[in-house]
Amino acid sequence: MQKKFLKNIPFEKVLELKNLVDYAERRVSSKTLVQRGDLSITLFAFDKGEGLSTHSAPGDAMVYVIEGSVRITIGQDTKVVLKEGQTVVMPANIPHALESIEKFKMMLIVVKPQN
Repeated sequence: MQKKFLKNIPFEKVLELKNLVDYAERRVSSKTLVQRGDLSITLFAFDKGEGLSTHSAPGDAMVYVIEGSVRITIGQDTKVVLKEGQTVVMPANIPHALESIEKFKMMLIVVKPQN
């Protein structure tokens, strides 16, 4: 049997990312596709008004908006609004926060240094 590197996703099937994670009322839902020391790929669904408080990550974090829109603060001075199809990279070890403007879904890819 060949080793699989992705999880929680069917192989050899055409999929729409936005259909792989569901909204939950007043919650943030997630589905992890890859989780290892140097890389994580996770799909998220945020209900309107939900978010992630200020935090930092040990790797560069790329947000790709699949559906809806989100307000992201990066560091002290950078504030961006992302809509469907847009992406931004949040540098490693720089505090950032996310706040949903409306229901939104995103793919988060975090690339960390190898140990």
